[in-house]
This record gives sequence, structure tokens and C-alpha cells, in this order.
Amino acid sequence: MNLGNNLFQARKKCGLSQEEVAEKLGVSRQTISKWETDETLPDIRQSKRLALLYRLSLDELIDFDMDVQEVEKAIERTSTALEEKIDWTKAWGKKYPILLTYRQDVTDVDVYAEKLSEMIEELRRTYGYNKLDAMLVLKDILAAVWKGRKKKK
Repeated sequence: MNLGNNLFQARKKCGLSQEEVAEKLGVSRQTISKWETDETLPDIRQSKRLALLYRLSLDELIDFDMDVQEVEKAIERTSTALEEKIDWTKAWGKKYPILLTYRQDVTDVDVYAEKLSEMIEELRRTYGYNKLDAMLVLKDILAAVWKGRKKKK
């Protein structure tokens, strides 16, 4: 995403018009439009004022991604009771169909499950994690391995 789009998305999320932002910053509406279309860039002082106005840090404003923020907020709002009701395999299977079909191909799921259980237990013993924390740490390690492999390709 580019800075102009980040500024546009952050402004919209706050429910402000270009005119309202311009008035608060003491600039013209056209200036706000030029920033949002990447025709020009706000200086550092104006960028800091925009971040304050949009209730973001300067780093968050620069990296603002509406989709990521919405997902993060949805995760924060999800209760444990609701999480337990969700069939995560089915939910993620809509995006990644392999999750719904791999059991037809992988006949030794229990072998992999046992190996992963051993790793979880090793994390529990070594670091004193509870079962959930050990599983989350292992999941994070797997995600890092995956990202590392994707970068090498």
C-alpha cells in the first residue's frame, strides 16, 4: 500500500471528510486530496498531526492497512466461548481447500500428530509452558519456518 492510500483509509476509518481534516490542520482540502493521491507528500510535522488526528502512531500511519487492522480488532473481540464454537478447519478450508481434503491422501495423520504432541510436550517440560502456550509457540515456529522457505524460493 502507498502512503496516499494509507492516509485515505485512515481518514475514512475516523469518519472524517477531507474538508474536516484540512480545517483541523490549517491546510486546503486540495492539499489533503493531493496527499491522498500521492501527488504530494505531507511534511513530517503534518504527518505527525495526521497521525494524532487519526489516533495512530506515525509508524502505524505509514504502514496503515485497513484489512490487517480489521482482522486484528476481530481477533481482540473474539471470546474464548465463541472460539470454541468455530470450526476453524471448515472456516479456513474455504480459503485453503486442502484442509478439507488432505485426510483422503494422508493416511498416517496419527504419526504426524504424535510427533507434534512430542514437540509440544518438550516445550512444556523445557520452558514450563502450559499446553495451549506450548502449542501456540510451536505454531509460531512452524509459521516462521514457512515464511523462511517462501523467501528462499
